[in-house]
Order: sequence, then C-alpha cells, then structure tokens
Amino acid sequence: MKTRKEMRAKRKLASRVLVRGSEARPRLAVYRSNTRISAQLINDDARVTFLTASVKGKNSAAATALGKEIAEKAKAKKISTVVFDRAGFRYHGVVKAVADAARAGGLVF
Repeated sequence: MKTRKEMRAKRKLASRVLVRGSEARPRLAVYRSNTRISAQLINDDARVTFLTASVKGKNSAAATALGKEIAEKAKAKKISTVVFDRAGFRYHGVVKAVADAARAGGLVF
C-alpha cells in the first residue's frame, strides 16, 4: 500500500505533464503544509519564479487573503493570465479558496 506522500507525488507528476507555465502565462502553483499555504507564479520555460506569497494558517480566510495578495502582486507585474497548478492536492477547501480569490482579484485561468 502506498503512503499519502507517494500518492500525492504520483498525482502531482500526472498533472504537471499537462500544466506548464510560460512567459505569457505563468503557472500559479499552490502548496499547503500543516501550518501554511503558499503560492508562486513560475515560468517553466526559463525556470524562473516571478513572485511568491505565503500566509500562516490553513483555513479559508487565510487562503482568501493569499489569493487576493497573489493577484495584487501579479497585477503590479502586469500579469493577468495564469495556469493553475494544484500540485496534487484536491481542488477543494483551501486550494479552491485560493483559486476563487485570485479570480476575484483579476487573474484569468
């Protein structure tokens, strides 16, 4: 039987085949740990991280604040269109809250 970590790694690799960031459409990668939620805008072609944001807490209020923050930072760098990468996590709960808040902040994906 595989561990949770191994199962998530398999899901992450399967989704990363389809999701790729570029200069025009960077990848919005969301990660949630036991204590924090973080998000990054990544250009996979040049292997460069444009910007990053993180909040302490793992509830929907913290996730909403993170989504708004990442959208504001992206607008400041003139980025409006992204590709969403859930990194093997289910599109549910805090991951969905980050995505919804980023969309409400003006990011298109």
